[in-house]
Amino acid sequence: MTGNRTSTPRHLVVMGVTATGKTTVGTALAKALGGVFVEGDAFHPQANIDKMSAGIPLDDDDRRPWLRALADEIARLDAAGEVSVTACSALRRRYRDWLREGHSGLFFVHLDATFEVLLDRMKRRTHFMPPSLLQSQLDTLEPLEPDEAGAVIDDTRPVDAVIAASLAAIRNPT
Repeated sequence: MTGNRTSTPRHLVVMGVTATGKTTVGTALAKALGGVFVEGDAFHPQANIDKMSAGIPLDDDDRRPWLRALADEIARLDAAGEVSVTACSALRRRYRDWLREGHSGLFFVHLDATFEVLLDRMKRRTHFMPPSLLQSQLDTLEPLEPDEAGAVIDDTRPVDAVIAASLAAIRNPT
């Protein structure tokens, strides 16, 4: 666990590279916390989806408007008094900082798995992100820094164990 905090956060980001199960875990966390689930992929402009579908990694110019839209959605939910859980890769510190523009108190649940596990998952699903982009995401990933509120969760375990570990990290700061 990184960062200091004293209460359960109202706004979470379930982060990690493709195929970590951000949607599955995020949906379950939102339900458990009585919050709203925000699917980050739904905020991508079509140009980003087309680019990734063609096997071309996004760059910062592609990601900035997408992350701004997600930050705006988190801010909107905060103003409405909602609890939110957002699924978003948030691979770099700068991307997490851009998301914090929507709410400075975000808590990041970083789902972490091995290349082999992720590649196997990618081969068994239908998604616009092709397996050929997995390595570029792993290369881009910057771990949470000590001043970032969050936890790294082992995502190689069964999904119920991942959800339980995520809830424990959210509810019980160490």
